[in-house]
Amino acid sequence: MDLLSKINWAGIAVSAGVIFLKLIGIFIAYFLIRLAGNAFIQKTFERVQKRKDVTAGRAKTLESLALNVFGYILIFIFVVMVFQVFHYDATAILAGAGVVGLAIGFGAQGLVSDVVTGFFLLLEKQIDVGDYVTLGSFDGVVEQVGLRTTQLRGFDGTLHYIPNREITNVSNHSRGNMRALVDIGISYNDNIDEAISVLQDVCDQIAKENPVIVEGPNVVGVQTLGESDVVIRVIGKTLNGEQYGIERLLRKAIKEAFDVHGIEIPFPHQVTIEKREA
Repeated sequence: MDLLSKINWAGIAVSAGVIFLKLIGIFIAYFLIRLAGNAFIQKTFERVQKRKDVTAGRAKTLESLALNVFGYILIFIFVVMVFQVFHYDATAILAGAGVVGLAIGFGAQGLVSDVVTGFFLLLEKQIDVGDYVTLGSFDGVVEQVGLRTTQLRGFDGTLHYIPNREITNVSNHSRGNMRALVDIGISYNDNIDEAISVLQDVCDQIAKENPVIVEGPNVVGVQTLGESDVVIRVIGKTLNGEQYGIERLLRKAIKEAFDVHGIEIPFPHQVTIEKREA
Protein backbone atom coordinates (compact mmCIF):
# COMPACT_ATOMS: atom_id res chain seq x y z
CA MET A 1 0.00 0.00 0.00
CA ASP A 2 1.57 3.31 -1.09
CA LEU A 3 1.83 6.42 1.05
CA LEU A 4 -1.15 8.15 -0.65
CA SER A 5 -3.50 5.27 0.17
CA LYS A 6 -2.36 5.27 3.77
CA ILE A 7 -3.03 8.99 4.02
CA ASN A 8 -6.54 8.55 2.53
CA TRP A 9 -7.40 5.78 4.99
CA ALA A 10 -6.06 7.83 7.85
CA GLY A 11 -8.19 10.80 6.76
CA ILE A 12 -11.30 8.62 6.52
CA ALA A 13 -10.62 7.22 9.98
CA VAL A 14 -10.16 10.70 11.43
CA SER A 15 -13.37 11.94 9.74
CA ALA A 16 -15.31 8.94 11.03
CA GLY A 17 -13.97 9.54 14.52
CA VAL A 18 -14.96 13.21 14.38
CA ILE A 19 -18.47 12.32 13.18
CA PHE A 20 -18.80 9.71 15.93
CA LEU A 21 -17.74 12.19 18.62
CA LYS A 22 -20.16 14.80 17.27
CA LEU A 23 -23.02 12.27 17.35
CA ILE A 24 -22.16 11.32 20.93
CA GLY A 25 -22.10 15.00 21.87
CA ILE A 26 -25.49 15.59 20.20
CA PHE A 27 -27.03 12.60 21.99
CA ILE A 28 -25.68 13.75 25.37
CA ALA A 29 -26.84 17.33 24.75
CA TYR A 30 -30.28 16.05 23.69
CA PHE A 31 -30.83 14.05 26.88
CA LEU A 32 -29.45 16.77 29.16
CA ILE A 33 -31.59 19.47 27.54
CA ARG A 34 -34.65 17.23 27.68
CA LEU A 35 -34.14 16.48 31.39
CA ALA A 36 -33.54 20.14 32.19
CA GLY A 37 -36.47 21.30 30.06
CA ASN A 38 -38.88 18.76 31.58
CA ALA A 39 -37.78 19.74 35.09
CA PHE A 40 -38.24 23.43 34.28
CA ILE A 41 -41.73 22.87 32.84
CA GLN A 42 -42.80 20.75 35.81
CA LYS A 43 -41.55 23.32 38.35
CA THR A 44 -43.23 26.11 36.40
CA PHE A 45 -46.60 24.39 36.50
CA GLU A 46 -46.16 23.52 40.17
CA ARG A 47 -46.08 27.27 40.78
CA VAL A 48 -49.06 27.73 38.45
CA GLN A 49 -51.10 25.26 40.53
CA LYS A 50 -50.71 27.54 43.55
CA ARG A 51 -52.56 30.34 41.79
CA LYS A 52 -56.18 30.64 42.82
CA ASP A 53 -57.48 31.25 39.29
CA VAL A 54 -56.03 27.99 37.90
CA THR A 55 -57.33 24.58 38.99
CA ALA A 56 -54.96 21.67 39.60
CA GLY A 57 -56.54 19.70 36.77
CA ARG A 58 -56.11 22.57 34.33
CA ALA A 59 -52.48 23.02 35.33
CA LYS A 60 -51.81 19.30 34.85
CA THR A 61 -53.47 19.40 31.42
CA LEU A 62 -51.35 22.34 30.26
CA GLU A 63 -48.22 20.76 31.75
CA SER A 64 -48.82 17.56 29.76
CA LEU A 65 -49.33 19.55 26.57
CA ALA A 66 -46.20 21.66 27.16
CA LEU A 67 -44.10 18.53 27.73
CA ASN A 68 -45.39 16.99 24.50
CA VAL A 69 -44.73 20.11 22.43
CA PHE A 70 -41.26 20.54 23.95
CA GLY A 71 -40.44 16.91 23.17
CA TYR A 72 -41.54 17.22 19.53
CA ILE A 73 -39.52 20.42 19.00
CA LEU A 74 -36.44 18.89 20.62
CA ILE A 75 -36.64 15.78 18.44
CA PHE A 76 -36.95 17.92 15.31
CA ILE A 77 -33.85 19.96 16.25
CA PHE A 78 -31.98 16.75 17.08
CA VAL A 79 -32.76 15.21 13.67
CA VAL A 80 -31.68 18.37 11.83
CA MET A 81 -28.37 18.46 13.75
CA VAL A 82 -27.69 14.80 12.95
CA PHE A 83 -28.21 15.48 9.24
CA GLN A 84 -25.87 18.45 9.45
CA VAL A 85 -23.15 16.24 10.94
CA PHE A 86 -23.27 14.24 7.72
CA HIS A 87 -23.07 17.53 5.73
CA TYR A 88 -26.65 17.45 4.44
CA ASP A 89 -28.22 20.85 3.77
CA ALA A 90 -30.90 21.46 6.41
CA THR A 91 -32.73 23.88 4.10
CA ALA A 92 -33.03 21.21 1.45
CA ILE A 93 -34.24 18.75 4.06
CA LEU A 94 -36.98 21.13 5.20
CA ALA A 95 -38.01 21.84 1.60
CA GLY A 96 -38.13 18.14 0.85
CA ALA A 97 -40.11 17.52 4.00
CA GLY A 98 -42.60 20.15 2.87
CA VAL A 99 -43.07 18.44 -0.49
CA VAL A 100 -43.40 15.03 1.13
CA GLY A 101 -45.81 16.44 3.71
CA LEU A 102 -47.95 17.88 0.95
CA ALA A 103 -47.91 14.57 -0.88
CA ILE A 104 -49.04 12.55 2.13
CA GLY A 105 -51.32 15.25 3.51
CA PHE A 106 -54.42 13.71 1.99
CA GLY A 107 -53.57 10.41 3.61
CA ALA A 108 -53.01 12.02 7.01
CA GLN A 109 -56.36 13.73 7.35
CA GLY A 110 -57.10 11.69 10.47
CA LEU A 111 -53.96 12.97 12.16
CA VAL A 112 -54.80 16.56 11.23
CA SER A 113 -58.32 16.06 12.58
CA ASP A 114 -56.88 14.68 15.84
CA VAL A 115 -54.68 17.75 16.28
CA VAL A 116 -57.44 20.24 15.45
CA THR A 117 -59.93 18.54 17.79
CA GLY A 118 -57.32 18.32 20.56
CA PHE A 119 -56.58 22.01 20.16
CA PHE A 120 -60.23 22.97 20.64
CA LEU A 121 -60.64 20.57 23.57
CA LEU A 122 -57.85 22.48 25.31
CA LEU A 123 -58.87 25.93 24.14
CA GLU A 124 -62.50 25.55 25.25
CA LYS A 125 -61.52 23.83 28.52
CA GLN A 126 -63.96 21.00 27.88
CA ILE A 127 -61.94 18.50 29.91
CA ASP A 128 -58.98 18.65 32.29
CA VAL A 129 -56.71 16.04 33.83
CA GLY A 130 -58.49 14.46 36.79
CA ASP A 131 -62.02 15.08 35.46
CA TYR A 132 -64.56 12.26 35.51
CA VAL A 133 -66.00 12.26 32.01
CA THR A 134 -67.93 10.23 29.47
CA LEU A 135 -66.36 10.21 26.00
CA GLY A 136 -68.57 8.24 23.64
CA SER A 137 -68.87 4.74 25.09
CA PHE A 138 -66.06 5.20 27.63
CA ASP A 139 -66.38 6.38 31.24
CA GLY A 140 -63.42 7.22 33.42
CA VAL A 141 -60.95 9.75 34.76
CA VAL A 142 -58.85 11.81 32.34
CA GLU A 143 -55.13 11.10 32.77
CA GLN A 144 -53.72 13.04 29.83
CA VAL A 145 -55.00 15.36 27.12
CA GLY A 146 -52.73 15.55 24.09
CA LEU A 147 -52.93 17.04 20.63
CA ARG A 148 -53.42 13.59 19.10
CA THR A 149 -54.99 11.35 21.74
CA THR A 150 -56.74 11.60 25.09
CA GLN A 151 -55.96 9.02 27.78
CA LEU A 152 -58.92 7.92 29.89
CA ARG A 153 -58.57 5.57 32.87
CA GLY A 154 -61.66 3.36 33.26
CA PHE A 155 -62.94 2.40 36.69
CA ASP A 156 -61.79 -1.18 36.09
CA GLY A 157 -58.22 0.09 35.65
CA THR A 158 -58.14 -0.05 31.84
CA LEU A 159 -56.33 2.85 30.17
CA HIS A 160 -58.14 3.92 27.00
CA TYR A 161 -56.28 5.80 24.26
CA ILE A 162 -58.97 7.71 22.38
CA PRO A 163 -58.09 9.53 19.13
CA ASN A 164 -59.31 13.08 19.49
CA ARG A 165 -61.23 12.94 16.20
CA GLU A 166 -63.49 10.27 17.72
CA ILE A 167 -64.52 12.57 20.58
CA THR A 168 -67.79 13.91 19.23
CA ASN A 169 -69.66 14.18 22.55
CA VAL A 170 -68.20 15.12 25.92
CA SER A 171 -70.07 14.70 29.20
CA ASN A 172 -68.06 16.19 32.05
CA HIS A 173 -69.28 14.99 35.46
CA SER A 174 -66.73 17.08 37.38
CA ARG A 175 -67.99 20.60 36.83
CA GLY A 176 -70.03 22.33 39.53
CA ASN A 177 -72.11 20.83 42.33
CA MET A 178 -73.65 17.40 41.84
CA ARG A 179 -77.05 15.99 42.74
CA ALA A 180 -77.56 13.28 45.33
CA LEU A 181 -80.81 11.42 44.68
CA VAL A 182 -82.43 8.64 46.70
CA ASP A 183 -85.75 6.96 45.96
CA ILE A 184 -87.17 4.95 48.84
CA GLY A 185 -90.32 2.83 48.84
CA ILE A 186 -92.79 2.41 51.70
CA SER A 187 -95.73 0.10 52.09
CA TYR A 188 -99.22 1.18 51.03
CA ASN A 189 -100.31 0.47 54.61
CA ASP A 190 -97.95 3.10 56.07
CA ASN A 191 -98.81 6.75 56.66
CA ILE A 192 -97.16 8.83 53.92
CA ASP A 193 -97.02 12.05 55.96
CA GLU A 194 -95.34 10.26 58.86
CA ALA A 195 -92.80 8.67 56.49
CA ILE A 196 -92.02 12.08 54.93
CA SER A 197 -91.52 13.60 58.38
CA VAL A 198 -89.12 10.81 59.37
CA LEU A 199 -87.24 11.19 56.07
CA GLN A 200 -86.84 14.94 56.53
CA ASP A 201 -85.49 14.47 60.05
CA VAL A 202 -82.91 12.05 58.65
CA CYS A 203 -82.00 14.54 55.91
CA ASP A 204 -81.54 17.38 58.39
CA GLN A 205 -79.28 15.25 60.58
CA ILE A 206 -77.14 14.14 57.60
CA ALA A 207 -76.81 17.77 56.47
CA LYS A 208 -75.53 18.85 59.90
CA GLU A 209 -72.88 16.12 59.99
CA ASN A 210 -71.52 16.47 56.44
CA PRO A 211 -70.00 19.77 55.25
CA VAL A 212 -69.76 18.41 51.67
CA ILE A 213 -73.52 18.94 51.33
CA VAL A 214 -74.19 22.25 49.59
CA GLU A 215 -78.00 22.25 49.57
CA GLY A 216 -80.64 20.06 51.26
CA PRO A 217 -81.15 17.19 51.18
CA ASN A 218 -84.92 17.60 51.16
CA VAL A 219 -87.89 15.33 50.67
CA VAL A 220 -89.49 16.19 47.33
CA GLY A 221 -92.56 14.03 47.88
CA VAL A 222 -94.20 11.00 46.30
CA GLN A 223 -92.41 10.13 43.06
CA THR A 224 -94.33 7.09 41.81
CA LEU A 225 -96.94 4.57 42.88
CA GLY A 226 -95.44 1.16 42.30
CA GLU A 227 -97.00 -2.27 42.24
CA SER A 228 -96.24 -2.87 45.90
CA ASP A 229 -94.80 0.40 47.22
CA VAL A 230 -95.13 4.17 47.35
CA VAL A 231 -91.85 5.68 46.19
CA ILE A 232 -90.71 8.89 47.92
CA ARG A 233 -87.83 10.93 46.50
CA VAL A 234 -85.05 12.75 48.38
CA ILE A 235 -82.77 15.23 46.57
CA GLY A 236 -79.74 17.23 47.69
CA LYS A 237 -76.68 18.93 46.23
CA THR A 238 -73.10 18.09 47.17
CA LEU A 239 -69.59 19.07 46.25
CA ASN A 240 -68.38 17.43 43.07
CA GLY A 241 -67.63 13.74 43.46
CA GLU A 242 -69.25 13.49 46.91
CA GLN A 243 -72.78 12.66 45.77
CA TYR A 244 -72.35 8.88 45.84
CA GLY A 245 -71.08 8.84 49.41
CA ILE A 246 -73.98 11.00 50.58
CA GLU A 247 -76.48 8.75 48.79
CA ARG A 248 -75.06 5.73 50.63
CA LEU A 249 -75.25 7.55 53.97
CA LEU A 250 -78.85 8.54 53.31
CA ARG A 251 -79.94 5.00 52.43
CA LYS A 252 -78.35 3.59 55.58
CA ALA A 253 -79.80 6.28 57.85
CA ILE A 254 -83.26 5.99 56.27
CA LYS A 255 -83.34 2.22 56.75
CA GLU A 256 -82.36 2.57 60.40
CA ALA A 257 -84.95 5.32 61.01
CA PHE A 258 -87.70 3.33 59.34
CA ASP A 259 -86.88 0.33 61.54
CA VAL A 260 -87.19 2.50 64.64
CA HIS A 261 -90.56 3.93 63.57
CA GLY A 262 -91.94 0.66 62.23
CA ILE A 263 -92.22 1.85 58.64
CA GLU A 264 -92.01 -1.03 56.17
CA ILE A 265 -89.82 -1.06 53.07
CA PRO A 266 -91.60 -3.58 50.82
CA PHE A 267 -89.69 -6.40 49.19
CA PRO A 268 -90.84 -9.19 46.86
CA HIS A 269 -92.43 -12.23 48.50
CA GLN A 270 -92.65 -15.64 46.96
CA VAL A 271 -95.60 -17.85 47.91
CA THR A 272 -95.42 -21.58 47.24
CA ILE A 273 -98.70 -23.52 47.08
CA GLU A 274 -98.46 -27.27 47.37
CA LYS A 275 -101.14 -29.28 45.63
CA ARG A 276 -102.17 -32.38 47.52
CA GLU A 277 -103.78 -35.31 45.90
CA ALA A 278 -107.12 -36.36 47.27
